[in-house]
Amino acid sequence: MTILDIIAKKRDGKSLTKEEIEFFINGYTKGEIADYQVAALIMAIYIKGMTDEEIVNLTLAMANSGEVLDLKELNKVIVDKHSTGGVGDKVSLILLPLVASCGVTVAKMSGRGLGFTGGTADKLESIPGYRTNLEVKEFINNVKNIGISMISQSLNLAPADKKIYELRDAISCVESIPLIASSIMSKKIASGADKIVIDVTVGKGAFMKDEKSAKMLADEMIKIGSLAGKETVCILTNMDEPLGYSVGNLLEVKEAVKALQGHIAEDVKDVVLELGAYMLMFAGITKNVEEAKDILEMNLVNGKGYEKFIELVKAQGGDTSYISDLDNFETSKYIEPIYSEEEGYICEMDAKKIGNLVCSLGAGRIEKEDKIDKTVGIIFEKKVGDFVDKSEVLGYLHVNKSEQLETAKESLNEIIKIRKEKPEVKKTIINIIK
Repeated sequence: MTILDIIAKKRDGKSLTKEEIEFFINGYTKGEIADYQVAALIMAIYIKGMTDEEIVNLTLAMANSGEVLDLKELNKVIVDKHSTGGVGDKVSLILLPLVASCGVTVAKMSGRGLGFTGGTADKLESIPGYRTNLEVKEFINNVKNIGISMISQSLNLAPADKKIYELRDAISCVESIPLIASSIMSKKIASGADKIVIDVTVGKGAFMKDEKSAKMLADEMIKIGSLAGKETVCILTNMDEPLGYSVGNLLEVKEAVKALQGHIAEDVKDVVLELGAYMLMFAGITKNVEEAKDILEMNLVNGKGYEKFIELVKAQGGDTSYISDLDNFETSKYIEPIYSEEEGYICEMDAKKIGNLVCSLGAGRIEKEDKIDKTVGIIFEKKVGDFVDKSEVLGYLHVNKSEQLETAKESLNEIIKIRKEKPEVKKTIINIIK
């Protein structure tokens, strides 16, 4: 068996055996198979697809490529949350401290920015001192002591997925159901979660562009979860426009902090409460969705979610003075308003185009080695369905290179579509797949 044989087999549309999948995963993890060879295989998988059996075998091989955490010593039901990615998606920053404040034990391993979507680990590292690369022992101790830990994907947990995750981005092979499903579920299995809630984003700014493909992905992940003994629910959410008002690492951290203080955008609140309700039910805190939402809302209002976020930041080395006073954060060199060129209703804010624009400003990665500019991005003042006057401020660009300003302004005025007729605003929660 050789990697060339495996590449050729998948190139020709044939199914890979469990042994062949394990051979390539183990070889790549150990550095015995080159990046360019795995890139060829990933491209073949992207084009030819995989059977259900192949996807399950790929997931388990990646999960077992490193250490699989055993969190039984905590004597708690570990509930994890994941998102398939989006633009302005700061949900984990709000949701996980909030559910932890309600008594859910959270052990969260987060990814980094991929393509036009942001990554929770990058956002957390925008907080001075916050450490995402913890040793496993410290990760578990934090979960024990404060009920929550949020870290990046370490080299010890699903290392094969970490390498493939970065490579997929570099070769434009992100939007693939087998690769997305196996990536997400391998991390969840490796990180020791008992039950999993997944936010499957749908629309222009998501990898799944329509409800049909999103449901296919959800079904695949639920199937993997079932075979691995991990109860899983998928919630399909709208990602045609950015979630909330900010796009960019540090800007999203600030919005998340304000949300935990009770100032939360309605679309963000819808997602947080829906996902949070299932996390509370999975943890046995309540059996009713509406009761769970009431508990969550109460902890938004009384500040317990915010207090838990402070605990989390402090436990992982972050300077909490930045959280208590957001003005302490560094800002970009240039903050410029974007003005509406006409009067009417905002009918479209293409999330993918906005994500790509923010990425081009330095907030995302084009190459896997690229460094993130944490301060750049956009803060919008308006959402789809809002009425605007001519010359009204639509939002603010945050950039560090003056030469980017005019081009970015022009791009945004083309991306944000304004019409005389008021559009139908899509619901944030599209479907729930169990």
